[in-house]
Amino acid sequence: MVSETAGAAAARVTIPDTPYTILEQPLGTESHVRIVTIGAGASGINMIRTLRTSLTNYTHIVYEKNPKVGGTWYENRYPGCKCDIPAHNYQYSWKPNPEWNSFFGSAEEIEAYFCGVVEEEDFGREIKTEHRVVQARWNEKGVWELRIEDLRSGIVFDDYCHFLLNASGILNNWKWPQIPGLHDFKGDLVHSANWPENFEYPGRKVAVIGNGSSGVQIVPALQPGNWIAPPSYKTWKSGKVAEILGSLDMDGENFTPKQIEKFKTSPEYYLEFVKAVEEQINGRFPMMLKDSERQAQAFKLLSIYMTTLLGNDKLLCKALIPSFAVGCRRLTPGPGYLESLTKENVRVVTENIARVVPTGIEIATGEVVEVDSLICATGFDLSFRPRFPVIGRKGNLQDLWTENLPRAYMSCAVPDFPNYFMFLGPNSAIGHGSVITITEHISRYICSIIQKCQTEGILSLSPSHAALSAYSEHIDAFMPRTVWSETCRSWFKNGKETGPVTALHPGSRIHWFHMLEMFRGEDFEYVYERGRFGYLGNGFSTKELEGGEDKTWYLGTLGANN
Repeated sequence: MVSETAGAAAARVTIPDTPYTILEQPLGTESHVRIVTIGAGASGINMIRTLRTSLTNYTHIVYEKNPKVGGTWYENRYPGCKCDIPAHNYQYSWKPNPEWNSFFGSAEEIEAYFCGVVEEEDFGREIKTEHRVVQARWNEKGVWELRIEDLRSGIVFDDYCHFLLNASGILNNWKWPQIPGLHDFKGDLVHSANWPENFEYPGRKVAVIGNGSSGVQIVPALQPGNWIAPPSYKTWKSGKVAEILGSLDMDGENFTPKQIEKFKTSPEYYLEFVKAVEEQINGRFPMMLKDSERQAQAFKLLSIYMTTLLGNDKLLCKALIPSFAVGCRRLTPGPGYLESLTKENVRVVTENIARVVPTGIEIATGEVVEVDSLICATGFDLSFRPRFPVIGRKGNLQDLWTENLPRAYMSCAVPDFPNYFMFLGPNSAIGHGSVITITEHISRYICSIIQKCQTEGILSLSPSHAALSAYSEHIDAFMPRTVWSETCRSWFKNGKETGPVTALHPGSRIHWFHMLEMFRGEDFEYVYERGRFGYLGNGFSTKELEGGEDKTWYLGTLGANN
């Protein structure tokens, strides 16, 4: 094994451990690697497909803690749960579904989509459900030593991998709010991300704590301040997308059978529709810049929209229409939410909660609001800390990101944690748009790195501290330009009103996609199996071996116009 080290400015120095010998294999030979992915949500499922189309000579296993795949769409089952991205853009580019029922897909429909993908593509043979990773420890022999718990039997066993991919997601480690006396409540205590299957709420007096995206969806579903936006397709008034959307055959929010059939029978029209919607979504970034014209327009129009839906009720408008910039918190389409708050059987309580008592909620005025059920739509652990010990060269990532800000190189890798990559890590491009296209890009990026290691004799690699420091410097300098850094309580800032923006990328989605097109090898530190150029091997190339492709490809392709 040969190691290479690098200082902030010094060149890498190769230190051979043994006399150099020729590796008796042709250039291009792919060494075998074992890959473990944690989580079978959108990212983990897509990784199976990307590996199959990108690599050879590997084994791959996905450990999923839940009984079924789907991640957040398996876990979130509360009434009214929907995605805030149009359904036809919340799907894999390689697995289009022209049969979505409505413009925004329900949790049930999205979960069924993911389960269908796994079944149709035979991904299940790489997935072990009800298995939880409980520890990962790096070994300088080039492997991650894993401890896995079989949740059905309770047995804990050992496994290993050369590359550990954490696809456990951002919004899946739900937490109770820090309210005194919460667990003294004698009625039904429910978290939106852990909704009981047989929870009976009709006829009960129900309190919902929180008006983020989950609360905004729950309230109108239970009813027979965040910025609330109209469904996006109703605001696109010009251009190609408006023309296409104007021709859609809709029944309210749902596509008619006639429209679905048109999607199914006309792939070109269907793709044109999907691309037009995607272009509109990608175009939202200018609104996220402080003091921009787009921001001012959005603030004015959404204020009017919310005021109208609240029936011009001055008290409700004062309590619910934000003073902070549009986009400081993730913009939420909430059909029926504001209208629900104006109903006679709904009370909006804006006073601070002092404590929870056995019969209800005591607010700051001293009044006790008695309720039968208490629903906490209060979010998740947003620290980015892994849910289990990930022990690298110099300690546990849990501790590192407890004592310091969560920082990751291009959102996916961390110094001193070799061969460890994350999906949707700190500062990824999740401020607007579909997470599905984001995970497709990061999957390809990770696969390109793994293939480089396979074919260039790299035992391990991780970003340098200097590279992460410089990347973080850029993030910190850019974020004050955005509305995300303004004063509002947001999961973009780990649930705080002020502070560094730890969740979002310093730029648009397209900016992030462009950034990941090329792997910057100069930002990484390497450990080689037998020297920097050991992979050159015995002087032959896999491109000239028997059974290979065209051995004179460099002269052009027969039958093509070169």
